[in-house]
Amino acid sequence: MKAFTIKSGIVGSLFFLTMGTSCNVEPTFYSQVVPETFYSSQEAVWERFNRPFTHWRWWIAQDRARWELQELGTDEFCVPTRGSDWYDGAVYQKFHHHEYTEDMTSIANGWTNFSMGIALSWDALEDLQKIDFESLGFEPGTKESMLSQMNTLVASFYLDGLDFFGGVPLYTTTQSEVLPRSTDVETFNFIDSLLTESLPELPVKTELGAMETNTVHQAVAAALKAKLYFNAEAYIGKPMYEEAAQICQDIIDGKYGNYALATDWTDIFGFRNETCPEIIWTLPSENAKLETDGCYWKPSMPYNYKGFLGGLKDSDADNGSCLIPSRDPKGNLYHFNLSNNYEGYDDKDVRKQQYVYEEGGKYRGMFVVGKLVNPDHPDWVCVGARDYIGQPLVIRDQIACFTKVGKEYASVDELPSTIATGEEDSGVRLMKRSPRPNADEYKEMYNPDIPVIRLSEIYYTLAECKMRAGDKQGAADLINAVRKRNFADGVDPDPVTAANLDKYRMLKEWKLEFLGEGRRRTDLVRWGAYVTEDWWDHKATNNQYLNRFPIHYSIIGANNLLEQNPGYGGK
Repeated sequence: MKAFTIKSGIVGSLFFLTMGTSCNVEPTFYSQVVPETFYSSQEAVWERFNRPFTHWRWWIAQDRARWELQELGTDEFCVPTRGSDWYDGAVYQKFHHHEYTEDMTSIANGWTNFSMGIALSWDALEDLQKIDFESLGFEPGTKESMLSQMNTLVASFYLDGLDFFGGVPLYTTTQSEVLPRSTDVETFNFIDSLLTESLPELPVKTELGAMETNTVHQAVAAALKAKLYFNAEAYIGKPMYEEAAQICQDIIDGKYGNYALATDWTDIFGFRNETCPEIIWTLPSENAKLETDGCYWKPSMPYNYKGFLGGLKDSDADNGSCLIPSRDPKGNLYHFNLSNNYEGYDDKDVRKQQYVYEEGGKYRGMFVVGKLVNPDHPDWVCVGARDYIGQPLVIRDQIACFTKVGKEYASVDELPSTIATGEEDSGVRLMKRSPRPNADEYKEMYNPDIPVIRLSEIYYTLAECKMRAGDKQGAADLINAVRKRNFADGVDPDPVTAANLDKYRMLKEWKLEFLGEGRRRTDLVRWGAYVTEDWWDHKATNNQYLNRFPIHYSIIGANNLLEQNPGYGGK
C-alpha cells in the first residue's frame, strides 16, 4: 500500500473546502491542477495553509477522543451510568477501571485523528513548498514562517501520539510506503528535531496582550519542546527536567515573546480572551464563524441546563460526564492521596462558586453545582428530566441513586457509590472552557477561544522541575504567583510552602489550575500515579503497561506492520 492512499481521501475534502469558502461560486478549470496554477492568489495560499489547522481545531476542542483519553480514567472525570443512560456497553466503566481493550472507539479515534493531522499537515507543506510566494506579493519570510508553523503543528500531533501510544510510524512525506512503528526514542528525537529546526523561523509575539489567533509563535514551539523534555522520563526513561526548566525560564524571561500572567482567571477563559496576555497558543472561536464548545459542554451539562441560562438556544445537553465525587452518599469527604476535585478548592477560592453569567461577557464561578435556580433570575430554572422530572435539579458532589432510598435501600447508609450507580443529579459539572451566556446575549455564545498553552503551564512546569531538583521554595514561589489571583486581595489561605510541597501537593496544584483542560493523565503518568493510586471506586492496578493505550484492531488491520503495545496481546 502506498502512502498516496493515505492522502487520497484528504485531497477531495480540500477541494470541497475551497469551493465552500470561496467568494466566487463559478469554477475555474485548469489543464493541470498543481500548486503553481491552483494557488494563484494569497487568499488561496492562506486557505491551503489553514486547512490542517481546521483538523487541529477539531482534534483539540470538538471531537471527544483526545479529551476522553486525557480525562476519563483519571481522578478528575468520569461518565457514570445514570439509570438507563450512559451505559453504552460499559465503555465508560472500562475507562474508569482501566480495562482498556482493542475495540474501544475513543482509542481508535485517538490514533486516527492525530495521524490524520500529520497527513494533512505534510500534504499542505508539500503544496506550500512549490508555491512562488514572491510572485504572489507575500512579505519576505512568509513562506519560511508557514513551513515552520506546519512543522510545529506536525510535532504537536506526534507529541500526542507519543503520549498516548508510545513510538509511532514517522512519516515525513505523503509519498512514502506505509511504515511500521518507530521506537519511543526515535519518535521523541524526531519531535525534538522538528521543533528545533522550526523555532528560529517562527514569528515572535512582541506586543503584550496582542490578539491571539492560531498563529504558531516561537513560544509555542518552545513550550512544546519543554513539554517533551518535561515528560521524557515517562516517554523514554531519561529524565530531562533540567533541560525543560531552562526552556521554561527562557519563556518566562521573554526570550520567545511577550507574555504575562492574567490577574483574573476569567480573562483566560472568558468572552474576550483573545487578548489575554497569558495565552501562548489558542484555538479561535467566534459565534457564527468558528464555533466550538471545548468538546465537553454538551456531553456534560444537565439535560435542561439551558433553562438556568434563560432558555439559551442551541444549548441542549446530554448530562453525561462529571467530576469524580468528593463525598460519599452520607456526605463524608473521601480521603485519598490524590486530592478531591470540587472540595479540593478552598472555600475562599473565587472559582469555587456556582457558575452564573452576569452581563456583558462577565461571569462568576466555574462549577454547575447545588440548586439550579439562577440567583440573578429566580424564574430561570434547570428542572430534572429523568429522576426529578419537573423539579429544580440539585447537583450533588456525590454519585449515588438517592431516589432509591426507601425503595430498594432502607437508608442512605446502604447506598452504593460506583461508576454504575449514578442518577441525573450526580456529580459536579465544570463550566470552564467555552462558558455560556444568558439567552438575551446569545451572540456572545462561542466567543470564548479555547486556550491550548498558557503561561501558567510554564510556571508550573518550572516549579515541578525546581521541586525535583531540590529547590522547593523556588517551586512554591512560582505556584503561589499563579494561585494568588484566585483569592480576594491576593490573600491565599493555603499557600504552597517548602514544607508542604511534595508529590501529592504538586499533583493537587496541577489539578486545581488545569482541571478539565485535557492533561491530567499525562501528569499522573509522569509521577507514576496513574496505575498506582486509588480514587473513589477506582482501584490501583499497578499494571505499568496501562500507561499507554492499546492500538485498535482496525488500525492494525489497515497496516499489518504495526505491533500492538505490550500487555494487550497479539500483533
